[in-house]
Amino acid sequence: MSQLVLIRHGESQWNLENKFTGWVDVPLTQKGEEEARAAGEKLKTFQFDCAFTSVLIRAQNTLRLVLETIGQTTIPITEDKALNERNYGELQGLNKTETAKKFGDEQVKIWRRSFDVPPPGGESLKDTAARVLPYFDSQIRPELFAKKVVLVVAHGNSLRSLVMHLENLSREAVLELNIPTGAPLFYDLDDHGAVTTHRYL
Repeated sequence: MSQLVLIRHGESQWNLENKFTGWVDVPLTQKGEEEARAAGEKLKTFQFDCAFTSVLIRAQNTLRLVLETIGQTTIPITEDKALNERNYGELQGLNKTETAKKFGDEQVKIWRRSFDVPPPGGESLKDTAARVLPYFDSQIRPELFAKKVVLVVAHGNSLRSLVMHLENLSREAVLELNIPTGAPLFYDLDDHGAVTTHRYL
């Protein structure tokens, strides 16, 4: 049996401003920092063996604040762009409400939530999964097979693609999947890597 905890970074400045963020490196807000510390409070009973995060500062700072809160700042941390948020292409930096007025609510929802329709110049969830899942299989899953307790701090869509895989969600189900900021999502996995239980903490 192994344990995996996934956390979407705390609120970022562009989350607050309702902008498409993607690969743009924007900081956490004060609320985002508070969300990270609150996540740490919920994880004080865990003893993590290692952690993984993206190369973007909002995820890295969330991880740092979580580990500081639980007093585990010396565990091995691996940063990799494979865990980055999906690239929103030409939408990056645009206000979501204004974009919906320009292109229509339904089109923007498809770009944001569908599995295989990318925004202009960007990545679909399918494209994001094509880099997240091989990384998970090659770098994170071996740690789980070694019965380690693993923490992953990443982004809404990189984690959506991972949750879709772990929970065997359909393309239709993932359309409505939203992972809240700063909320630890816990998984128990059996010796074959299959999920036995999962819940938000």
